[in-house]
Amino acid sequence: MKRIVLLTILSCVPAAALAENPLFDGADPHAIWLEDRLYLYPTSARGRFYAYSSEDLLDWQRHGPIFIVSRIEWLTERKSGWAPCLIEKNGTFYFYYSLGPKPSHIGVAFGQSPLGPFTDSGRPLLSDHNDPNFEAIDPMVFQDPLSGKYYLYAGGSAGSTLRVFELTDDLLGLKQEIPVQTPPNFTEGVFIHYRNGLYYLSYSHGSWRHSSYSVHYAVSKSPLGPWDYKGPILVSSDRYKGPGHHSFVYVPPKDRWYIFYHRWENVEGDGPYSGSRKIAADLVEYESDGAIKPITMTPTGRSESSPIPKNSN
Repeated sequence: MKRIVLLTILSCVPAAALAENPLFDGADPHAIWLEDRLYLYPTSARGRFYAYSSEDLLDWQRHGPIFIVSRIEWLTERKSGWAPCLIEKNGTFYFYYSLGPKPSHIGVAFGQSPLGPFTDSGRPLLSDHNDPNFEAIDPMVFQDPLSGKYYLYAGGSAGSTLRVFELTDDLLGLKQEIPVQTPPNFTEGVFIHYRNGLYYLSYSHGSWRHSSYSVHYAVSKSPLGPWDYKGPILVSSDRYKGPGHHSFVYVPPKDRWYIFYHRWENVEGDGPYSGSRKIAADLVEYESDGAIKPITMTPTGRSESSPIPKNSN
């Protein structure tokens, strides 16, 4: 991949991050490590998407807006934008995003930097056409490290159905849909990562404004399943509520896996909650058989007392 050139930093976030949760306001964070920096793409407010970046996971810089919903020419109805994700191929960066409420759409834009600006493809990638059993939201694009194929995973709370598509070579279209099993307790917010021969499919369960919101996962020897359901790994606590839409990321300099997620703070009861959700990060640890240890939400962001086995992708 060619050397990444950072754009002008438009605003800064004070030193915080993994040494002090929460990191900042936002939701649905997609994290990706590129060369020597971690990039984070959350849901932002007022139809504008921003990116955050950090070299040390302590000092964070905000960039953007990198993409603005109101500038999508094919969008004829007023929609909110949320749950983006990003992937790189051959030096081009592809930015996928959700538009809703129903009828909902997933769109894709592209650019020459992970910080944009991103140019929209000019058409929706996937729409739900008012299908009551499916909602076209929460895109997750994943390159299978074994086959090299690129897949779009999508699906949300309407029908709580997971669908998977193989993308075209330019990553701007759908080559084919691949029938897959929707795993138990799936609601929305799917993410997939690969580690030591296993594909980990993680996702949100419950209602996003309630304490029921949580992260569950399943594993497979294939990116398409069948899935062996393993249960919840991130749930509400007395102090923090409703952890849900999330991403896993491996950080090579630390030889650690982390989970970035959102949660409600300073709320009581089971919900519904209102206000701003906060983005947080915590360390991920694996058992010797590959199982993910239950993740505890912390105010400090990490606990590295027990090392994680070295990644061997």
